[in-house]
Amino acid sequence: MRKSLIHFTAVAALALLCPAPRAHAASKEMIQLQTQVQSLQDMLQRMQQSNDERMGVLQHLVEQTADSVNRMSQTVNSLQQAMQAQSEGTNKVEQLSGQMQSMNDSVDELKSRIARVDKTLQDIQAQLQNVNSQPASGGAVGGAPQNGMPGGQQMPGGQEAGAVPAQQQPAAPPVDDLYQGGLRDYNGAKYDVAAGEFSDVLKYYPQDNLAGNAQFYLGEIAYRQGDFKTAIKNYDAVLEQFPGNPKAPAAQLRKGEAELAMNQHDAGIRDLRNLVQRYPQSPEAAQARSRLNGMGVRLTATKPSAYKQ
Repeated sequence: MRKSLIHFTAVAALALLCPAPRAHAASKEMIQLQTQVQSLQDMLQRMQQSNDERMGVLQHLVEQTADSVNRMSQTVNSLQQAMQAQSEGTNKVEQLSGQMQSMNDSVDELKSRIARVDKTLQDIQAQLQNVNSQPASGGAVGGAPQNGMPGGQQMPGGQEAGAVPAQQQPAAPPVDDLYQGGLRDYNGAKYDVAAGEFSDVLKYYPQDNLAGNAQFYLGEIAYRQGDFKTAIKNYDAVLEQFPGNPKAPAAQLRKGEAELAMNQHDAGIRDLRNLVQRYPQSPEAAQARSRLNGMGVRLTATKPSAYKQ
């Protein structure tokens, strides 16, 4: 009798405890879900902190590059003052002109670097905004369709069912990469390679601000190679197609110098005078004045006097 009572009591206790594992399992799943959500929130916080640190470093680089540009501009101004005080001979003027052009090239490169750093900052900020806008939820675990199709169906070779294969055209390199590559090769005297890169800038990005610069350096390449006729053609393209480009005064100056090199003195003098009239405060105008003074030519053409009988 005692054994029966003990057996009955054990069976009753077992029956009472039967629903408990299910409730315990549900509670365990809730704890795991909360742990995953907390982990995602911690990851998001760490990612935001990392992006803030990267943005701080990039902003510091921007400030350093801006300081370099300012110092470069001061050096250019110093050279300009030296050129204005200098009118003793054509050789010295040409030497200072080359130094000025080299300084302008360096300024252009620094400006391009600043633009790239700014773009990197904008990309990081956009990524951070995208991360912050995504809800931290675990509902997508195991329930999202794979490969953009219900059930993860795929065609052979990884192509989605029903998708029409499209022939992809090779994308052009970014305009900054093309231009900076051309500038490096130009400064390294790799003129044929640089000409191809500057031509690609004009081909793929004809409306970009750097297109006028690329056209100018095509003229510079031809000038350095002694092809003054082609150089004049490229300088004319800068003046006609990109009149507001910062390289327009330099193109006017170099066109006049190329014409003088071809013994086209009247055309060269006319272009140098036009440069002084159109851009009187530019460093190139100072070079034109020195060149005209060195030739013994007046800065303005004399008006023909009236004929008296």
